[in-house]
Amino acid sequence: MSSPSVPAASLILGDVEVSHIRYSTYRWDGGALFGVVPKTLWSRKAAADDLNRIELAFNCYLVRTGGQTILIETGCGDKMDERARARMALPPDAGPLTSVITSHGFDPESIDIVINSHLHWDHCGGNTLLTSEASPRPAFPRARYFASRPEWEHAHERLARDSVSYIDANYDPLVESGQMTLVAGDAEVAPGIWMRRAPGHNRDMMVITVAGGGETFCFLSDLVPTVAHVQPTWVAAFDLYPLETIESKTRWLTAAAGGAWHCGFGHEVNLPFARILPDPKTTFRAEPTLTTWRGHP
Repeated sequence: MSSPSVPAASLILGDVEVSHIRYSTYRWDGGALFGVVPKTLWSRKAAADDLNRIELAFNCYLVRTGGQTILIETGCGDKMDERARARMALPPDAGPLTSVITSHGFDPESIDIVINSHLHWDHCGGNTLLTSEASPRPAFPRARYFASRPEWEHAHERLARDSVSYIDANYDPLVESGQMTLVAGDAEVAPGIWMRRAPGHNRDMMVITVAGGGETFCFLSDLVPTVAHVQPTWVAAFDLYPLETIESKTRWLTAAAGGAWHCGFGHEVNLPFARILPDPKTTFRAEPTLTTWRGHP
């Protein structure tokens, strides 16, 4: 007898369904996540442990359009060594993303498209699986993968500031086989599903928008990693271009508030979906979006 599926938080946008897939949780230094924001302020939003780490999530989203199934992000993957896993308090029993998708009642073999907002290990680590063979194998063998070409080129520059964020095994085998398409700029990868450049976290990060039923879902990735970061000036210490982050964040959150969009965040733990509202004190605030919680056939 098969085990019951784990309910997934889902949105219905006309004939499009968007479901939240949490790969796993982990912990990271709170100061790194909030940069110059004093701990007396950010700790009201996110409690830190005795190592100053806050709880975060690797968030992915599964989009079903009727004709296609699209996976946005693939989480941390299987390439962290034991020391790194301990440092991040990664669950010891976290299986591959395919298993997590299956636990929600979805068939990972049905995925047609995989989109990476950028190529940092914590957003594309589940693209491939390590094997005893010479090269990692695709986690989704029949899917087409999409990522930014300028981002891929930057990954290979090996800059001291961020080279640690890139693991070639997560994307190079897919590029070499032709399974990953590298887009030069904004691109519609499926009807109504767009990758759009939003610089700040790094030079060529993308946000992903999904349109359906006259509504929009927007995955903000690391432009707004958690709902606490909806304040435009709350910027992570590891953003390469913090002033551009503020500019990009203001532009995208203004659009989200004006269009009553549903938004998803790269590492938020508590809210799988939220709407963005204007706020006289903090410029913006996030309100939970009403979702359905159910398993899927």
